[in-house]
Amino acid sequence: MTEPLFLQPYFQEKIWGGSRLASEYGYDIPSDHTGECWAISGHSHGPATVVNGPYQGKTVTELWDEHRELFGNAQGDVFPLLTKILDARDDLSVQVHPDDAYAKKHEGELGKTECWYVLAAEPGAEMIYGHHAQTKKELSQMIENQQWDELFRHVPVKPGDFLYVPSGTIHAIGKGIMVLETQQSSDTTYRLYDFDRVDQKTGQKRELHLKQSIDCTNVPFEEPKLNRQDYRVGDANVTRFVATKFFAVYKWQLSGGTAQFARGKAPYTLVSVLDGQGKLTVDGQEYAIKKGVHFILPYEIKNWQLDGDLTIIASEPGQEA
Repeated sequence: MTEPLFLQPYFQEKIWGGSRLASEYGYDIPSDHTGECWAISGHSHGPATVVNGPYQGKTVTELWDEHRELFGNAQGDVFPLLTKILDARDDLSVQVHPDDAYAKKHEGELGKTECWYVLAAEPGAEMIYGHHAQTKKELSQMIENQQWDELFRHVPVKPGDFLYVPSGTIHAIGKGIMVLETQQSSDTTYRLYDFDRVDQKTGQKRELHLKQSIDCTNVPFEEPKLNRQDYRVGDANVTRFVATKFFAVYKWQLSGGTAQFARGKAPYTLVSVLDGQGKLTVDGQEYAIKKGVHFILPYEIKNWQLDGDLTIIASEPGQEA
């Protein structure tokens, strides 16, 4: 299989979502409260669908289950990664995700380590990223006393910023921000605080998960160090933001010219075009690509060429040390 797998995303409506996935990326979204584009997904809550080639109409989930050779016969019960674009018209809930062990025991799925590449941010926009409690006891007391201003750590962000969010990190994407999120394929979220919002559909406040949040939160918070690398591939500027046992995430920036890429040890590559247009060439076959297009380069594709003006976030499954 030396043909890329182009994908139709799955969209999720959210209380905090907006309409920028349509206005910015041209997607046909279900409503003006669409919060998430599950662009490259094999998760049962929203699998992406192949739109070209011999596997047209198949979901990523089905390909993982039935054609594991496309992924280099990689191990694991589920496709391990999930790429999303999030549009936060309003603040997301303050939340924390479990690690693999806790998630498997309590939720029956993977944990959730994730990261964000900031696509857009209104002036003054900020994330909640980490906390100020020094012990679990202090964390519990501050939550019980609703000392949110003292507890949460606020970080201003701008387009082009990158934040790594390991499991156990208290976090929230703030109002007016769009991100490309790369994460483990998990849909487990424990809400710690939700600004006392009422869901218009139910008339009720959304459920909180205080015990689970306290169980899972890393204390004290230590901002993770990125193993960032910057280098050139042909005419492209490449940034590797992070490489962990869960995933490696790259930015490919091409402003005219050509770049020829060769895959390393990873068995497949996930690609999201975030801006611009150009072409992808594989085995002499050209494919037009533009902003909003997402695809997988399966195992048999070892080399590919990019031409044009393109901003791309690419990711690979993590490589155990």
